[in-house]
Amino acid sequence: MGEHPDAAVVRRACTAFQQGDLDTLSTLLTADVMQHVPGDNMISGHHKGRDACMRLYRTEFEETGGTMRVDLESVMPDGRGHVISGHHVRAERGNRTLDMRTGLFFTIVGGKISDIDQCVEDIDAADAFWGK
Repeated sequence: MGEHPDAAVVRRACTAFQQGDLDTLSTLLTADVMQHVPGDNMISGHHKGRDACMRLYRTEFEETGGTMRVDLESVMPDGRGHVISGHHVRAERGNRTLDMRTGLFFTIVGGKISDIDQCVEDIDAADAFWGK
């Protein structure tokens, strides 16, 4: 039995992000996609629309000088348009280091990602890393 189509979309998006292939990633997002980033830091908040999400991803790459590594560990679809993925994130930013597990809760509509809720293992550590 093959991988569920919603899981395949998430896996493809995560691979594109890991490879820095933002062109491919943008094709997997709806125009009105929203990403919710927890905490109180420079990247936290609600990023509405494909352009806003792409700015977020570019900021993450730029602020970490290309050191951000997001290793996909698990992809779990519910068969009803939702997928949870688990990741191990590592990055450096100035003299700060990030090394934690994160989770993303995706909503898939029409074969594209329409919503992403991000959870982190340690919100205080994420806030300290991303600062304001």
